[in-house]
Amino acid sequence: MNTLHFRRTAVAVATAAVLPLALTACSSGESKDAAAGSTPSAVASTSASADDSMTMDEPFGPACSSVPKEGAGSFDGMAKDPVATAASNNEELSTLVAAVQQAGLVDTLNNAENITVFAPTNDAFAKIPKADLDALLADKAELTKVLTYHVVGEKLTPKQLDKGSFDTLEKSKLTTAGSGTEYTVNDSSKVVCGNVPTANATVYIVDTVLMPPK
Repeated sequence: MNTLHFRRTAVAVATAAVLPLALTACSSGESKDAAAGSTPSAVASTSASADDSMTMDEPFGPACSSVPKEGAGSFDGMAKDPVATAASNNEELSTLVAAVQQAGLVDTLNNAENITVFAPTNDAFAKIPKADLDALLADKAELTKVLTYHVVGEKLTPKQLDKGSFDTLEKSKLTTAGSGTEYTVNDSSKVVCGNVPTANATVYIVDTVLMPPK
């Protein structure tokens, strides 16, 4: 009896000693597997966040490549000037600048705070028949209405353009749609160089002049 009892006790003690070690090893293996499994997704998430951040912070679009690398017309140069002055240093916006001067809106735009300007290129204005463009430039009230329709009273990030509707200084709404680095305004005008900073505004250069609703 004593021998049998001793053997049972020894087996019980051995089992009690081995079981925690087995559980620890199993738990350790699972933790390593879990850690290994979570690492790729964590890296992917961090990488995606970095990509999103880069997109949000930097100008984007095909026309951005034509912006000078240095000087007043560069991105760094434009960031130092208020929006109307900054636009005057970009050759692709010379028609817009002339229209802003014609309408007497230079000071209005330069003195505004935290605005967004959808700035039509020279080619955008060239899409308007010459007779119609000449008539628009000669009508200060109508010209002011068209130009202020391109201005929103807040700084808009690219993310806000995904599916947006915004009040303009002209008092009508414009809409935006898109994702990543491709956006349209009012379903017709494409952003060709977006998220351009100036001292008081964010600029989205567009390929079509926006016309306010009648």
